[in-house]
Amino acid sequence: MHKDDIQLTLRMTLSFAVLAIIYLAFLSFISFYFGLGILPMIIIAGLMIGAQWYFSDKIVLWSTRTKLVTKEEYPILHQIVESLAKKTNLPKPRIGVVNMDVPNSFATGKGPKSSVVVVTTGLMKILEKDELEGVLSHELTHIKHRDVTVITLASLFSTIAWFIMQSSMFSSMWGGYGYGGRQQQGGGIFLVLIVAAIVWFLSFLIIRAISRYREFAADRGGAYMTGQPMFLSRALMKISGEVKVAPKPELKRIEGMNAFFIIPAISGETIARFFATHPPIDERVRRLMEIEDDLRRSDKVGL
Repeated sequence: MHKDDIQLTLRMTLSFAVLAIIYLAFLSFISFYFGLGILPMIIIAGLMIGAQWYFSDKIVLWSTRTKLVTKEEYPILHQIVESLAKKTNLPKPRIGVVNMDVPNSFATGKGPKSSVVVVTTGLMKILEKDELEGVLSHELTHIKHRDVTVITLASLFSTIAWFIMQSSMFSSMWGGYGYGGRQQQGGGIFLVLIVAAIVWFLSFLIIRAISRYREFAADRGGAYMTGQPMFLSRALMKISGEVKVAPKPELKRIEGMNAFFIIPAISGETIARFFATHPPIDERVRRLMEIEDDLRRSDKVGL
């Protein structure tokens, strides 16, 4: 395994370890505060994980208005995906298209056998075939790494914390009546609100770090899949340039799905890098160019 792959793996593992500790502490607090045993909490958590896992890809496809397309409709798209899937020993994913001028792509699905690779019509308009292959190799790497499952598990208790935080705020506004109609002490509700807010905020930061690491990993995996990192780097720069000048209504329509896209559908600089779901484009391109140099040196050594 390459040094960069090891570093990415270690960072993701560390992020998940920290997240697990936060979530365990949060579960213990909720179990104690509401008088629930650990078994009911495990059952509730299991049901929520199952529901989120089962419905996640369906919600993504529905919210982006993705249309699944046949080989007859988009032969080149199917040909590229089929070739890449064979190269990586993956089942050929279904292919979807979003009728939108904003160029972008994403992958979703509960696993390799139920995965979907999606591109927008705008993406196919601006990319050459080799660049499109680079983008699709990135998306197939996400499928290979089971990234949808990763993000689903990572974000579950963050969602629970957000729900409890909102419920506690609502409860305090209406006379301090908490769950089950039981009147709560004002201090107790405030404590729940504070703990839920801390858990949500820490989860927010860590999940974004995981998201950035997985984008680096997908870039790297896609580059080695095709053996042509230059095409993916060119595609990233083209997509980024088009997104920056895209009409605001189009960006508004899809901004909620930014974590899934190869390039976030929002222009401008972020307030801080650790709030971003994706690494900066210049950093991604720089790393791809390093892979390009490595591959060239390997080719020379092999001659």
